[in-house]
Amino acid sequence: MQGTLLIIDDEIRLRQLLARLLSLEGYQVLEADTARNGLQILEHQEVHLVISDVKLPDKNGIELSAQIKQHYPATEIIVLTAFGTIADGVMAIKNGAFDYITKGDDNDRILPLVSRAVEKAQLQFRIRQLEEKVSKRYGFESIVGQSKAIQQAVELAQKVAATDTTVLLTGETGTGKEVFAQAIHQASPRRMGAFVAVNCSALGKEILESELFGHRAGAFTGASRDKRGLFEEAHKGTIFLDEIGEMALDLQAKLLRVLENREFMRVGDTKPTKVDVRVIAATNRDLEQEATAGHFRLDLYYRLSVFRIELPALRNRRDDIPALAEQFARQSALKIGKRDIHLNPDFRQKLQQHPWKGNIRELKNVIERAVILADGPELTPELLPYDLVQAGNPAPTGPVFELAQVEENHIRSVLRYTHGNKTEAARLLNIGLTTLYRKITEYGI
Repeated sequence: MQGTLLIIDDEIRLRQLLARLLSLEGYQVLEADTARNGLQILEHQEVHLVISDVKLPDKNGIELSAQIKQHYPATEIIVLTAFGTIADGVMAIKNGAFDYITKGDDNDRILPLVSRAVEKAQLQFRIRQLEEKVSKRYGFESIVGQSKAIQQAVELAQKVAATDTTVLLTGETGTGKEVFAQAIHQASPRRMGAFVAVNCSALGKEILESELFGHRAGAFTGASRDKRGLFEEAHKGTIFLDEIGEMALDLQAKLLRVLENREFMRVGDTKPTKVDVRVIAATNRDLEQEATAGHFRLDLYYRLSVFRIELPALRNRRDDIPALAEQFARQSALKIGKRDIHLNPDFRQKLQQHPWKGNIRELKNVIERAVILADGPELTPELLPYDLVQAGNPAPTGPVFELAQVEENHIRSVLRYTHGNKTEAARLLNIGLTTLYRKITEYGI
């Protein structure tokens, strides 16, 4: 099928003739005799091209074209009239119509015009579908959770996304700061620009400076040619500076210049380079405290924290853990070709009892491991690391005098230390693996 067309015209003979002609070209053709009926079809059917008469019983076709483009921007419109005028043609194009033709034009003009309009519309529909997929993967839809803590963070992020304001994301490691940064970018007017992520703790000072700001040929040993920095790559887009608290103080001064003047100096350059980029920074440190200790520039802290969003730790949003776990299970299962993976109640309970010091990142890794180990579609507690399996088991209180209880507690501690690795536990306990298995059975560990 080449595309779906809608002809809106109250002249039945002309409408049917045009519909027949276009049907023979392979198009799916829908018909309406009024603007009202045409709009009803558009509500329920994806239409690539509307061909509308100017004089309709209930609305002017040129006004209708503006209404259609407002509500269905990917749909193209060709306006037909019995008596064309330059003024009407100008107004039709201004209202978003693809073209404006006079009734009676031969097929040599109509068919190529329809073909070009449908081709443009189909491209726009594909772009829209891709944008929806990107939004679902990287936008706010990708952030799972209904707890008050995460919803408050999402609400703040959605409000700031439409602006160009610098954002500082704070919170423990693994709370999803890059996910939030991507969502802010996708919801911003800069979403068609690049999203560039940089981990400031992963590179040394000299390398980070060159990566961020670029360099001129000959600026240092090995700089054989000019290099664009990541700020230039993010021009008209967003740069995400993760672990900003790890950045060296002299680089912080360069970053401050970018934020204040929208310009920077490449390494080895003598002239500043202008750049239009939004900065989103993230840290798990208390930057104000770091600034007081002299480890971070106070003026940069104030400039970065214009709009601060604190991301909650996973232990403070335990009700979201099952939904997050299910999402990670689906994603992991899809990667390795498994289907219908689900979490049993005991598995869920163990997840909600764990402290999750590594937050969402730790949860994702645990679920991926469980999916790989699972022989069937159900995730059970036996697939979890040892410390999670033991979550919720009451710890002994007070002194223990029974030798058997001391031995059991010690074996449990060693197994926790080795994350359930029984071979390593047997080595540390200086006993045989068979003996360790016998004691695990004996003590019900």
